[in-house]
Amino acid sequence: MIEADVLLDDEQRKLSQVVRDFADSVVAPAAYRYDTERRLPMEIIAQMGELGLFGLPFPRDVGGQGKDYVSLCLAVEALARVDQSIAVTLEAGVGLGIVPIYRHGSREQQERWLPDLLAGRALAAFGLTEADAGSDAGGTRTTARLDGDEWVIDGSKQFITNSGTPITSLVTITAVTGEHVSQDGEVRKELSSIIVPAGTPGLEVGPSYDKVGWHTSDTHPLTLTDVRVPAGNLLGERGRGYANFLRALDEGRIAFAALATGAAQGCLEEALRYAKQRVVFGRSIGENQHVAFTLARMQARVHTARLAWLDAAHKLVAGKPFKAEASVAKLVGGEAAMANARDASQIFGGYGFLNENPVARHYRDAKVLEVGEGTTEVQLMVIARSLGLDG
Repeated sequence: MIEADVLLDDEQRKLSQVVRDFADSVVAPAAYRYDTERRLPMEIIAQMGELGLFGLPFPRDVGGQGKDYVSLCLAVEALARVDQSIAVTLEAGVGLGIVPIYRHGSREQQERWLPDLLAGRALAAFGLTEADAGSDAGGTRTTARLDGDEWVIDGSKQFITNSGTPITSLVTITAVTGEHVSQDGEVRKELSSIIVPAGTPGLEVGPSYDKVGWHTSDTHPLTLTDVRVPAGNLLGERGRGYANFLRALDEGRIAFAALATGAAQGCLEEALRYAKQRVVFGRSIGENQHVAFTLARMQARVHTARLAWLDAAHKLVAGKPFKAEASVAKLVGGEAAMANARDASQIFGGYGFLNENPVARHYRDAKVLEVGEGTTEVQLMVIARSLGLDG
């Protein structure tokens, strides 16, 4: 198959192979069972922690592995080949859980939370989305008010990944902490980020969602009723909660694109194997031009998607602007995963409609790749704006 490893160094190639081997030997054999049980396999998460995957893009002086963001994305892609739920547990655990604490946390907050998070002994979540607030943060209704030396938080969040696992240690939530007048004279909500430790009285983790896909991924609604946390749990500067999150969201889109690329790659590998083995009318179905051309298009999608996220990731690491490139990668990757899942299922025929078949799981899982971390329409909006089309 075509590879893009010319864009990788030897250390990154080795890491990618290590995670790929782990995915094939540990994750893949258990994927169907945990998918049907709709349960996050904590023993596999623990092994991922032992491999150092949660600490990949963080410096060694805080307990990380001293790698870069490209390395994290390579790990996410390798896992997503066989199980998107496990891959997004890593992607969200790092991008939404650890990054805000590392980037905006005080020394005290970092010393308290980072050691276990970076080692994979704990998971953290980020509560942004609400019923009327996701892409439109102005719709946020969760509030936080200071009462003496405590924040009192009331509201609700939805679709929060890693929020209800046995090792979830905290949820960082965005809340309205006041109002401010913008430069154009409009009164706008002041949004801040606040750390809410798991188990805090008043924080209720709702039942896990009954999702179309990503059955193994831990996703819950949250309700906060008179939740009280110390004033020192403010994460970063007051009023900068959403602005700080936007940077993490842009970065997350690159990792999400890598996840989608891994899913598209997994579909290609399964379909190619089957096309070579399945014999009909005396020859393998892969010898039929239609099937061969379908697989060729699947390979083209994978290669294009991988180049897109690698380009965005390298720009991020180099300190160059990458917002538009991240949206391109996310758009291309999500569409590649959806198209490859559809084509792989078609190549398998009836067998592609059985849940025990990995391509059937990819088919169910892939749809959210066009929704999560910003919908396809949001990505198109970002790309259009980069072209100077602000309307």
